Amino acid sequence: MDYQRILDEITREAAALSGVGRVASYIPELAKAPPDRFGMALITLDGQVFTTGDASERFSIQSISKVFLLTLAIRQIGEQLFERVGREPSGNPFNSLVQLEYERGIPRNPFINAGALVVTDVLLAQFSNARQEVLEFARHLSACPDLEYDAAVAGSEQASGFTNAALANYLKSHGNLRHRVETVLEVYFHACSLAMSCVELARAFLFLANHGVLPAMGERLLTVSQTKRLNAILLTCGFYDEAGEFAFRVGLPGKSGVGGGIAAVMPGRWAATVWSPEINCYGNSVRGMKALELLTTLTGESIF
Repeated sequence: MDYQRILDEITREAAALSGVGRVASYIPELAKAPPDRFGMALITLDGQVFTTGDASERFSIQSISKVFLLTLAIRQIGEQLFERVGREPSGNPFNSLVQLEYERGIPRNPFINAGALVVTDVLLAQFSNARQEVLEFARHLSACPDLEYDAAVAGSEQASGFTNAALANYLKSHGNLRHRVETVLEVYFHACSLAMSCVELARAFLFLANHGVLPAMGERLLTVSQTKRLNAILLTCGFYDEAGEFAFRVGLPGKSGVGGGIAAVMPGRWAATVWSPEINCYGNSVRGMKALELLTTLTGESIF
């Protein structure tokens, strides 16, 4: 498969969508992202790297970091995690208070904000320094020891994160948050601020395409069954209330972030990532969605 030719073709076709969508502004620091950026990377299980555009430029991965949080939590407590958070698609915005109230403090899945806050709370119980543990895990997955949190983005989230604070307090009122609200939010905001490039992010997702094993070193991170289940949640819940559309158009497990990034995996073959900051009303990258749709169309590779 000539992946480089395909990525170059995708870049040309996706350029037509430049200007469609808007850079996220509800977190003020994210509004500074250059709207015209576009990068894409694909890394195969045998280590071949293919890139196009701004694939080496780091950006705030935002909710894509929830995959790292969830993986760490599953590694620590396994299926017990799902006594506190569900596994069903939300069908509602990622920060919905109404849904959390309706379901009495049990978030619908780990990838909406309320669910990620519960997962963060679990990690605080497991590690003496959960914030550093998440960072070191991302560094390990990506083989990039210099990854850092973006302090400006984390501070901006802290200053403007009133809805997340409301979600955390509501979870606390139902006994589904065991640590201080401020502590949970601090770790969560930092996780969302993690800055990675498309290449680094694709490498970090390779274990999900390889039955839970990091290909470069043969290290098992999750069991085959755990990996299958995490990929299932990515497919059904990874794109907020547009998960069905992504499955329909792209046909891969994946996760998006309001910073304009998307990471997706083709089990047994590769991991691919896209970054384009202009997002739609659901919080997903417009050009990123199109790019991955073109990738599975042009390669004929999807889980279906």
